[in-house]
Amino acid sequence: MPGRRDEVLDAAIAVLAEGGLRRLTYQAVDTAAGVPAGTTSNHFRSRDSLVSGVVTHLESLDRQDWERTAGEPAAEDPEAFVEALTHMVRHTLGPGRHRTAARYALILEGLARPDVREPLSRAQDSLINWVSQWLAALGSPAPREHCRVLFDYLDGMIFHQVALPQDHFDPEPGIRLVLSALLHR
Repeated sequence: MPGRRDEVLDAAIAVLAEGGLRRLTYQAVDTAAGVPAGTTSNHFRSRDSLVSGVVTHLESLDRQDWERTAGEPAAEDPEAFVEALTHMVRHTLGPGRHRTAARYALILEGLARPDVREPLSRAQDSLINWVSQWLAALGSPAPREHCRVLFDYLDGMIFHQVALPQDHFDPEPGIRLVLSALLHR
């Protein structure tokens, strides 16, 4: 069962997804979480610490999704990796869409604010370090660099589907193509 801090962070993600960073206030988060006034400010003494908490929470949720979907990096099974990536994209565009929208709101804010961009960069680097282990297990000669290319492709695909959704979208063929090119298979 999530604790009060996680409830506040989940509500902050929902506020970001619906209204962007400008709408992210203590009052809006308290209301969205259904907690007494002042709860968010008790957990996060500044707005910057709230934003940093949201970024860390998003990273943790992403990692949990990866672990549920793909498990630990293991066998040289590119098909399983394609399936895991396809599932992750579908999740990101389906049940996790609010997190995707919140992340994009933070990314756009990060264009002008290094204090927002820096924790996002750290979170992305952490996920790249972790996911690149799959590419290493699959025989990538440059797993970290290949993971960055793969993430850039996935981010672009997800962004386009969020911004300009296509009916009957299927991420699997593109994922298969990019992974095949990276692994020379």
